[in-house]
Amino acid sequence: KTKSKFPSMLDHIVAGGQPAGLSLLDNVIKECEEEAGIAEELTRRGIKPAGVISYENYGGRLKDEGEGVMNRVVLFCFDLMLPKDFVPSVNDGEVESFFTWSLEEVAQSMHPEYDDPIKPNCYPVIIDFMLREGHISPDSPKYLEIVRRLRSGPCC
Repeated sequence: KTKSKFPSMLDHIVAGGQPAGLSLLDNVIKECEEEAGIAEELTRRGIKPAGVISYENYGGRLKDEGEGVMNRVVLFCFDLMLPKDFVPSVNDGEVESFFTWSLEEVAQSMHPEYDDPIKPNCYPVIIDFMLREGHISPDSPKYLEIVRRLRSGPCC
């Protein structure tokens, strides 16, 4: 509720900006501990790099008046396997609570008419996961367009 961007919206279990001077893996370990109480050992045991997403968007509070800003976004994605009985803990005050959804519930949340509780930058990560895990078939309409758009922004 107190976050400056997208308060009270659903987010990934762990996410965060990449600080200078810290490796991607060290940052994931830090964010896991800070945001969800996931111990370093558990993170190291279950973490797997899953690729990168890049895109551009036009936003800002004056975007409708033509005074917005262009954002270039690069998201490094990791999959984290946790024990079934693991319960994350709210540690840093940015999270109200944690809960799980089935893959079916996640897929339902992607429908355009769904009451949109998810942070906008989570959707590309969810779609990428569903593609990688085969939950979106290559036979799906516009499959190649979806894949292309997930890597449409410059990465450097």
